[in-house]
Amino acid sequence: MERYWKVGDLSRLTGLTVRTLRFYDQIGLFSPSAQTDSGHRLYNEGDLSRLTQIMSLKELGISLEEIKSIIGGKQISPLDIVNLQMTRIKEQIQVQQKLLEQLQHVSKLMQGKSPLAVDDFTQLLQAMKTTHEKPVIERRTSWEYRLDVLGDILGEEQEAMKSEED
Repeated sequence: MERYWKVGDLSRLTGLTVRTLRFYDQIGLFSPSAQTDSGHRLYNEGDLSRLTQIMSLKELGISLEEIKSIIGGKQISPLDIVNLQMTRIKEQIQVQQKLLEQLQHVSKLMQGKSPLAVDDFTQLLQAMKTTHEKPVIERRTSWEYRLDVLGDILGEEQEAMKSEED
């Protein structure tokens, strides 16, 4: 027997708000597989899998429109999404590990009452800067990608309009 969850249950299970789930349904990104006779949304395990993909792609900084296109076009497999997430998390761990090492180094110097050299501060500041720069770079890359996609779409539309005129 297939198991179903109502929207409130799915909200508690995933941490997403009911409002978000309804919005996803409204824009056609994530719709329930069934409804009760009274119109309540019912989600099954396949829906949970799709929502996991959506949440993973969103965490990677991909817009909802892009996610809809990716999932709808089957351009990327669930395994690819998991691999992308693992790569991103490994990169974040490396950046955080470097910052932790710099902080530990400065802490040891301070505990030993050793004077801190300018290099100690600059290395710490560089590690902190990297931690804060990465999200900015990711957003910029995402915008560049979106603009490229938009350019492709507009180019295709212009070609279609031109071929219709001919």
